Amino acid sequence: MRILITAAVASLLQTCLAANAADWRSRTIYQVFTDRFARTDGNTTAPCNVANNLYCGGTWKGLEKKLDYIKNMGFTAVWISPITAQVANAYHGYYQNDLYSLNPNFGTAHDLRSLAAALHSKGMYLMVDIVPNHMAFAGCPDKIDYRRLKTLNHPDKFHSYCPIKDTGNQTELEDCWLGDCNMAMPDIKTEDPQIAGKMNTWIKWLVSAHNIDGLRIDSVKNVNKAFFPPFCRAAGVFCMGEVSEGRADYTYSYQEQMDSVLDYPLYYAITRVFQQKSNMSDLVVALAACTENQETGCKDSTLLGTFFENHDNLRFANVTQDLSLVKNALAFTMLGDGIPIVYQGQEQHFAGGDDPWCREALWSSQFNTTSPLYKYTALLNNIRNHVISHSSSSSRHRNHHGYAVSGSAPYLAYQTRVLAYTATEMQLRKGEVRTVLSTQGEQSPSWTLKTQGMEFDTGKTVLDVLSCTRYAVNWNGEVDVNMRAGGPVVLVEEDVLRGSDLCTCERGGGSRGYVGIETVGGGEWGPHGS
Repeated sequence: MRILITAAVASLLQTCLAANAADWRSRTIYQVFTDRFARTDGNTTAPCNVANNLYCGGTWKGLEKKLDYIKNMGFTAVWISPITAQVANAYHGYYQNDLYSLNPNFGTAHDLRSLAAALHSKGMYLMVDIVPNHMAFAGCPDKIDYRRLKTLNHPDKFHSYCPIKDTGNQTELEDCWLGDCNMAMPDIKTEDPQIAGKMNTWIKWLVSAHNIDGLRIDSVKNVNKAFFPPFCRAAGVFCMGEVSEGRADYTYSYQEQMDSVLDYPLYYAITRVFQQKSNMSDLVVALAACTENQETGCKDSTLLGTFFENHDNLRFANVTQDLSLVKNALAFTMLGDGIPIVYQGQEQHFAGGDDPWCREALWSSQFNTTSPLYKYTALLNNIRNHVISHSSSSSRHRNHHGYAVSGSAPYLAYQTRVLAYTATEMQLRKGEVRTVLSTQGEQSPSWTLKTQGMEFDTGKTVLDVLSCTRYAVNWNGEVDVNMRAGGPVVLVEEDVLRGSDLCTCERGGGSRGYVGIETVGGGEWGPHGS
């Protein structure tokens, strides 16, 4: 799938972009677990026993050599593991012991800058994971040699030791320590103005020295909230925080302190609905928590990081291998509000369990670009990227309330609206894109669904861009769509697809051989609806 940028823009992207929230809103992010993505030597048969919790050999140079694997799926940003120096065997990057040195297992400073330059030359952003909450020492808390913790090398830079016993106690979360006697994690005293100043100086250097465009901030709920606004201002780039909590009012409140948070409340709803086949109303409630219920503190749903796999949680396919269910979840994530994030291996249908089993070496897939989910992810990215581009150039835009909007990409200003739903189906609209989702699974029979509230222009032709099936819009702005093998269906008016390579053979050119106009009559919600 193609992502087109002008030569002038490409030239500007060679250096750090100081990308802000508005710049990141249109991006889709591919999460790379650096040690497990690609090796410098290109070896795709190198063993990687995830149970050992040891380095497997992935590097920044290996990633740079495989950027086209990511770019050809349509991703426009890459998030990598923490880059700071670590205690021995901390392959994941969350046990840092020196803020101003890089992890030599991943490469050199030159390698990292080379990766950033390569990303920028392809019109892509670099997001780096950072850990402002703690340092690390391999041993018990009372045995720490603070001289080994560079920059913050004295016990007065940290809170006095206490274990977190009550995760519902915010003071404990912020002041007590993560870790145990295998790995102590001295908790940085970020509420101290002098220490906060040192952290601000560090992050400004880190971003500038390595041409970083955005930050993913680890363990946000373990740090005092007041620390983040000046910290992110010092960074000068987009900040997305990890608040690993399913309560909407708790998690979204952190968006007052930084640009974005990972949408964990929505993550839990996605996995319940599409992985475990709970009632679709579960997802409706989760959406409303950010689009309708402002009491949750959700400031901007279009900036939240949306995902349903990462390096900390079991894979979707660990619970169900049903391709229809994962395709529905991916369509919802990629085409809804927020900044979509796909974790390496999702596109290969990896099925690992909880940490460390979800940290498989991607090279074991041989970087297969013909796998069904690789191609499907590329298609969804192509749809999203084209619609953003189309809405930017069109003069006819409305926001989610129907009023005219301004900005470089009006499509992104729409908030997803639920048009109709039953226990197993949901109809959604985000701007020019209408999506029909189902949890009936790939073994469900084909049936006809009568859409509700789509508001297509009467007489227009609409395409399901996933199958390239064409439908004629009826007198009341609706279509009757074929639901095959559990969906999903993504409907876009044919006029919107001009200038893309989506379903080109159905519009007078191209080579994708799909069916022609298909007007489906009758039918309501289907055999298991309502």
